[in-house]
Amino acid sequence: MRHVCFWLLAALAVAGSAEAWAAAGAGQGNKTVVAADVAVEVEGSQTRFKVTLSEKVTVQTRLMERPDRLIVDLPEVAFHLPANIGRKREGLIASYRYGLFAPGRSRVVMDLAQPAVVSAIRTEPSALSGAAILVIELTRVDREEFRKAAAESAAETGKAASGRAVAEAATDKRPVIVLDPGHGGVDPGANALTGAFEKEIVLSFAQLLKKRLEAQGQYRVVMTRDQDAFISLGDRVRAARAAHADLFISIHADSISGGQEVRGLTVYTGSERASDADSAQLADRENKADAVAGIDSADGPDEVMDILQDLTLRETRSFSHRFATRLVGELDSVARLNKNPRREAGFRVLRAYDVPSVLVELGYLSSKQDLDLLMSDEWRGKAITAMSVAIDRFFATRLVRQGAAAVLP
Repeated sequence: MRHVCFWLLAALAVAGSAEAWAAAGAGQGNKTVVAADVAVEVEGSQTRFKVTLSEKVTVQTRLMERPDRLIVDLPEVAFHLPANIGRKREGLIASYRYGLFAPGRSRVVMDLAQPAVVSAIRTEPSALSGAAILVIELTRVDREEFRKAAAESAAETGKAASGRAVAEAATDKRPVIVLDPGHGGVDPGANALTGAFEKEIVLSFAQLLKKRLEAQGQYRVVMTRDQDAFISLGDRVRAARAAHADLFISIHADSISGGQEVRGLTVYTGSERASDADSAQLADRENKADAVAGIDSADGPDEVMDILQDLTLRETRSFSHRFATRLVGELDSVARLNKNPRREAGFRVLRAYDVPSVLVELGYLSSKQDLDLLMSDEWRGKAITAMSVAIDRFFATRLVRQGAAAVLP
């Protein structure tokens, strides 16, 4: 346990003193629990996952199949852990990831190397005053037993209720724009060789775009997330509809293994049939974001369309295509565009039948050139200005069309 003590002492050093550790971890009310270290112990058919925390917490676990995962839900935890931890296989755990899942709630997702069940959960005393070691013990089982345990776990837990309420001012008649920074919390998205994560880059970009749009005073801007928290794909769509959004912009930055030559900004609209194989593969990856965070894809089923909704969807997609085309046109002079910058695919996050929606891939984190631009204040400023102009022209044209329709006999 020598390395455990090392990381605990490192956390104490950052805080400044043992008193600071106690202040950070004493009581779960308004104070944050700190996770200072993780250790994995393997013994025969058992694997023990041990987390050193500033205080005891209550945890909930559930199993999921295809792929096999263990989901561990905790109160909000500040993870002060070494970089790149959790990426190598140890016993029954193939890998694990962690992060803020929702306000006041954190999550650890373990990918299982073999079928396993939780055979024990306990708290052990730590050498440091006030700290505790949470131990989750996994035991290997056969496939049938795992499948049964996963089914029972799902029945007991029920569907996770995540997401955030979107406040709406009923008297505010300005167009509503919903900005959707992709990924977040336990779902980091793509990562660059520098260690930067997609979730951080797109959140920063969306915050800057929000600031620019709000400064104009013409729009009400809503963010699906404004911090490093996980939001399910279904909740992102529901947030847009709940806000009665007039435009939904999902912001991403993908990565391709071994593809540094592939680069450039791309704008996508929703479609049942992808415009090309690359778009289909990208949509498939993005649509698995819920699974990364430990949510069954069946948690948010699509609504069954009636004929009126279908007609609305066709009109909505027409508006989406117009905005996407205008957006590409404005960005052409300031951004390096992909060789095919206007594409279509079946992104789940673009499925609101009554909200014009686009997904913007700002660039590829696997391309050093794109990454340099994404980290450049100058480039981001130019891209945000171009997007703002495209938004202004989209709404100017749409309002003119709506006004003309209103005076027709």
